[in-house]
Formats: sequence, structure tokens, C-alpha cells
Amino acid sequence: MWIKFLLKITSKLSFITFLLLIFTTSAQATLELRVGIKKGVSNLQIGSSTPAVIKDSTRKTIGQVDGMNSFVAKPSGGKVSLAGWNSNSIWLEPSGDGVVWVGDRWYRGRVLLTRQGSGITAVNYVDMEDYLYSVVGAEAVPSWPQEALKAQAVAARTYALYKRNTSKNSVFDLDTTTATQVYKGLGSEYTTTHQAVQATNGQIMTYNNQPILAVFHSSSGGHTENVEDIWTSPLPYLRGVVDYDQTSPVFQWNKSVSLSSISRVVGGVGNIRELRAQKTTPQGRVITMQIVGDRSTKTVAGSELRSALDLRSTLFRVSPSGKTLQVSGRGFGHGLGLSQWGTYYLAKNNVDYRQILGHYYQNARLATMKTR
Repeated sequence: MWIKFLLKITSKLSFITFLLLIFTTSAQATLELRVGIKKGVSNLQIGSSTPAVIKDSTRKTIGQVDGMNSFVAKPSGGKVSLAGWNSNSIWLEPSGDGVVWVGDRWYRGRVLLTRQGSGITAVNYVDMEDYLYSVVGAEAVPSWPQEALKAQAVAARTYALYKRNTSKNSVFDLDTTTATQVYKGLGSEYTTTHQAVQATNGQIMTYNNQPILAVFHSSSGGHTENVEDIWTSPLPYLRGVVDYDQTSPVFQWNKSVSLSSISRVVGGVGNIRELRAQKTTPQGRVITMQIVGDRSTKTVAGSELRSALDLRSTLFRVSPSGKTLQVSGRGFGHGLGLSQWGTYYLAKNNVDYRQILGHYYQNARLATMKTR
């Protein structure tokens, strides 16, 4: 079974690279993040590349498993069951430079299995810098210039610290998706991402000596937004600035969708005659849209339309054409904070990562993270 697992990871990495990643000395300990890898699943494959200690919910050692073996964790009554052990929660902690197998990926650090609802949630406890090796490779393109990857590393580190400090979730601080930051374990680690993380070790963006909400997106379509025009409260460091993302493959896009797709958002308007942007941001993103039919007119949020029509952003215009909607838009993402394709362009033109961060996070300054 583990041969199959190895083939999955080595489909992207050479076997030698894989071994180097496992045995690369972890970054000097800074602080630990809690990342929700799997949430509320009915069963889960767990393992370790090296012999691992099993601990119960009190952190008492209750057993040990050999390395390179697969075990199934599953609910058992109100507890977690793993390889014959049962506890309210179970820790698996690999020895030495071991990594853990959770579901279908390898991860650095250790894993906590706990009950949530009727299923099991797996939480990866991982050092911040080790976490970033993967996030930078998953969020940016590993072949991009180092200055772009450094900017991404600082933004991702800052965002992770902000979420860790403000999370109200008692189980984990971040997940593995675009809802927070994309994290794929060893599968998205590269030599270039290691270099970028190490070159910016501990660096974060701050305002009033506190980590900022360092959000980022793929491409703004020419200009980022003031945060209060997209979300709610203004922040002095999330101000709209000129973007440099014109070379982005998603700078401009078009899509044709069926009129029936609108029914996912609104019904009862009859045959759709017109879609009219009712309220937009200063840069043209749709906040609310009027859907005009031959029976009635209804107003929906631009974010709802984006989700229902699977659009790249809310910076779009729509016009009916027969039984379809012709959508033309720009950018990809919410348009706040750092633009990844803008960062790429600036880095390609020899702009330093510090300048890039200062441009997209106005009024913020680069500082060194305090561990605690």
C-alpha cells in the first residue's frame, strides 16, 4: 500500500527530492500552527514515514507504530479508534525527521485526530516555517522569480499569524483551501519555495506593531480595491492601488452561461430581459445586480452571482443573448491586498520584494515576527 502512496508523491517529485524533503532539517522552531487537514470524515488513513508514538487525549503515550505502515482511524462510540487504541482524541507523533501521512498526502509535523460531529477531524500541528514551504508552492508558481516568491512567503506568514492570533475555532486556526490558504504538504514544496521562506525567515507585515490581515488574490484586473468597498470596515493597509497584472492569463476573460443558471440565485422573474449592475465598487466590481424579467425585477448580490455562475471575480458585466448569458470580466479573486500576478510582473522587472509588499499593503511595515 505504501508503494502506492510513494508513487503519488513522486509523480511530482523525483524520489531523491522526496527523500531530501523528508530529511531536510526543519526551520528553527518559531511557532506552531493548527491546520485542519480533514474535517468530519467517516474514516481516514494515517501513517508515518518513521516509527511514531501514539498518545491519548491527556498526551499520555499509549503505544507506538512502525514507520511506512498505514492505519485506519474511525469513530468508535464517542471516541477515536486507531490501530486498536481508543481515546477522545489521538496524537500521532513521528520520530526524528519523520513526516505524517493524512488521507492522501504527506505533511511535516504531527497530527491530532479528534471527534467533530459524527466524524473525525485531523489537525496538523506544524511549525510556521515548515508550513510555508508548502503554502508558497501551492499559492504561487514555484518557477516565478525569487522576489515574487519572497513577497508571497511574507504575505502568507503574516496571514497565518493573523489567523492564529484571531481564530475563534477551538480545533484549528486554518484549513487547506482558498478559504484561508492552500496547503498541500510535501506535494507543493520545491527548492525555490524553501529558498524564499528561508530568505524571509520570520518576516511579517505589521501596522501599529500588529500583524496585518495580509489577504491576497490572483489578479485584480488592473486595480485593487479599498477593503470597505468589498467587505465591511476600512483598514489603513488595504487600500486600492494600481495593479501590474496585465500579463495575467486571467486579466480579461469571457464566459457563456445558460439563462437557467440564474435560477440557482433567483426565481420568479420570468423570462430574463436584462441584468443591470445596481451598485458597484469604485473599480467596477458588482456589489448588487438587478435581474429584470417580464414578470418582476429582483436584486441579488454580486458575490452570489459569481458563485452561481462560477465566475472568476465580481468584476464583470452580463448581457443576455438568446438562451445564454455573455459574461465579460477581469481578474481572479476578491481584488484585495497583494496581487499575485502583479507581484510576478514587478519581480520580473527587478522590483525588490520589500517594495512589492509596500505597494500592495499601504502604510504597513516589514518587521520580524515575535514568537510565543
